[in-house]
Amino acid sequence: MSNPATMPLAYFDEMYATAPDPWGFENRWYETRKYDISVAMLPQQWYDSGFEPGCSIGVLTERLATRCHRLLACDAAPAAVRGATARTDHLPQVQVEQRILPSGWPPGQFDLIVMSELLYYFGDDDLRQVIDLATSALRPGGSLLAVHWQRPVAEYPRTGADVHRRLAGQPGLARLAEHKEEDFLAEVYIRTDTRPVSVAQATGLA
Repeated sequence: MSNPATMPLAYFDEMYATAPDPWGFENRWYETRKYDISVAMLPQQWYDSGFEPGCSIGVLTERLATRCHRLLACDAAPAAVRGATARTDHLPQVQVEQRILPSGWPPGQFDLIVMSELLYYFGDDDLRQVIDLATSALRPGGSLLAVHWQRPVAEYPRTGADVHRRLAGQPGLARLAEHKEEDFLAEVYIRTDTRPVSVAQATGLA
């Protein structure tokens, strides 16, 4: 079986050259509803330090900022970085940078990492490295939110379902919550080697 290659940066540059919001994150009801579900799944009310790689133009970033004291967002495409920077300029807790992963993974630890519509762009080796880096960068008890389109896209190296199978098998991550539809899959993983603590348990209700 061949090893699929990571999508080249030129693909994203071409997408943003065609339209400033090529995937319709700003105005598609599908995306608005998906973001509502994604943010509602976060098990903690507040996160000290969050990281959102592949932030695109920052529509989800703006929502995540309401739950984070500090939030680092990044994208590989310069046009996306400009869009996300402009969108979040009024939010002092947000920092937007251009980074190409996995080589540009930032230093430090986070208690929230959000990978939304991102991981299916990576080839096998890069995907393995990104998941390993994310696991290592999560503080104990920290949350990893992964959300991906379920349907196949011909030019992508893999499907969202494949991405989530790999996350499910990652040592050090335990799944806390899952929302599954025909179109997309959203999961929350906790950085732990044991059974994750539920929201009710964490807040003294169970």
